[in-house]
Amino acid sequence: MQKRANFIPQDSNPLYEKFINYLMQRGKKTVARRIFKDAMDIISKKTKEDPTKVFNKALDNVKPQMEVKPKRIGGAVYQIPREVNANRQITLAFRWLIGAARSTKGSAMADRLARELMQAAEGQGSAIKKKEDTHRMAAANKAFAHYARY
Repeated sequence: MQKRANFIPQDSNPLYEKFINYLMQRGKKTVARRIFKDAMDIISKKTKEDPTKVFNKALDNVKPQMEVKPKRIGGAVYQIPREVNANRQITLAFRWLIGAARSTKGSAMADRLARELMQAAEGQGSAIKKKEDTHRMAAANKAFAHYARY
């Protein structure tokens, strides 16, 4: 039997629970918990850091500040840049991290998730690219910001 550096989250952090719920598919929460726990174990082995710090840093790096929302005005659809509120920032960060991990093929989900979290903590990876693309789109459509009040 393989020996692990057991990662035990401190009293089920609500942020972890929410992340596990996003990770879960078809109501299989125990599978999602195991994937998350294994990913945190891998992070602690590879980085020799506290995995909670890596997770929080990755989350902070992926959270978007601005996004665009389509708005129809006079028959034309404009992409209007908007600030993202705190709950939506977390939601988008979770969605992008998990989506990036799922899109990579060839290894176990825990390995892919750990790799994506470590890359995001360093400011690299697919989730970070998604955030930068979103910010770039918001900056490109800054001319339509005055339509936000309608």
